Amino acid sequence: MQPEEFSELFPLFNAANPETLEWLLSIAAEHEYPADRAVLMEDAWGNAVFFVVSGWVKVRRLSGDDAVTLAILGRGDFFGEMAILDESPRSTDVIALSPVELLSISAQRFIQTLFKDAQLHHRMLQLMVKRLRQTNLRFQLRHQPPAVKLANTLVGLGENYGQPGEYGTEIYNIPFQDLADVTDIGVEETTKIMEKLNEKGWIKIDSAHETLALVNQKQLSHLAGRV
Repeated sequence: MQPEEFSELFPLFNAANPETLEWLLSIAAEHEYPADRAVLMEDAWGNAVFFVVSGWVKVRRLSGDDAVTLAILGRGDFFGEMAILDESPRSTDVIALSPVELLSISAQRFIQTLFKDAQLHHRMLQLMVKRLRQTNLRFQLRHQPPAVKLANTLVGLGENYGQPGEYGTEIYNIPFQDLADVTDIGVEETTKIMEKLNEKGWIKIDSAHETLALVNQKQLSHLAGRV
């Protein structure tokens, strides 16, 4: 991967200088995982920062035999950055939802880079604030009807990771249980709402290609209260 391609794919590196990008690419390790494979176990947080080159992953909170999906991340996003700054034990893991390609940079070298490149440090803070705002939005939506909350989840995934497709913005066909978890509603409610959105023609699920098209993003955004 060339520095320009790396910078374009990952918003974190938009403002990084070319020397920083070349050095990071020279030390980055490449990883490939099939769907359903554990990408990062709960005892491995803090060792590296991971960047999603392609595919989709989910971050889960573990409690005994139960697991709840906290976040869904796609191409161009990253994870593990908080753990290298906060060394507290974590009861979370990361699982590949689809076949996924990752790059990883060791914690020590990533921290060194942040200290050396002020623009990268500033950009990291901006993206961390953005994540806090997204968490705050979920908190504000907690008393909204399930359909409004789910529409927000779908629109957000489309805005962050969607790619142009035949029928509209396409995202991965995320399992309903994971959608329910990150939306904080029940899986039965999620199933009913998704079936209704599909019947209305606002979304189109292609199970064969594992895609979910946001056909009428304007209506979804209106339902989500974003317009």
